[in-house]
This record gives sequence, structure tokens and C-alpha cells, in this order.
Amino acid sequence: MLVGIAVFRASGTMDYMVAGISNAIAFCGLDTSFVDALPVAFMKPLSGSGARGLMVDLMNAKGPMDFAARVACVIQGSTETTFYVLAVYFGAVGIKRTRHALPCALLAELAGVVAAIIISYIFFK
Repeated sequence: MLVGIAVFRASGTMDYMVAGISNAIAFCGLDTSFVDALPVAFMKPLSGSGARGLMVDLMNAKGPMDFAARVACVIQGSTETTFYVLAVYFGAVGIKRTRHALPCALLAELAGVVAAIIISYIFFK
């Protein structure tokens, strides 16, 4: 998993995704200071340690008092490693057909990220 994440980052695909989202948010006239924390939000459903590594990299690059670093910390605490939880818990009890579990979990993940961004604006901006 960590090798796949490293390849995803090294290929520049994550940078293109973040730049596209940043442009869309800027086009709407909204503040884009949280956009540097989005790689943590993309990584968290896949790997908790990978997301933590991205958060630490962001803190080393911008400092712990930067708004994006604070948003990354709030995202880290308000979301879950969705794919790990589904694999381990459903595998432990023998569930073969997950049906709506993955879409609902990813929707909850999105809600957690959006809530983390809004709460960060309330408390830190």
C-alpha cells in the first residue's frame, strides 16, 4: 500500500488533483488556504500512516502554525481509514457482500473532511 501511495505522489497525479480543486475553489471565489491539506484527506481512507506522513511533511514544510497544517490535523482526527476498517471488520465476521457499505463509508469520509475544513475556519481563521 505504501509503495502504491508513493508512486501516486511521485507521478504528480496528486499534485494535478490538488491544483484542479484549488482552481475550482478559486473560481468560485472562496479561500484556498486549506487546499494544501487535501492530500491528507485523499490518503486517509487508504492508509492512516500514509496520511500521517503527509501531515508531518506538511508541518515540516510550512510549520505547525500554518492554517493548512492545522486543517490536516483536524482531518486526521475526524476521518477514518475506511478501506482498512471494511476489510478487517467485514473479514472478521465473514461478510462477503458489502453492498452499500463502501459508498456510505466514503460519503461519511467526505462529510468528515468538509466538516473538518469548516471547523478549522471557525476556530483557526
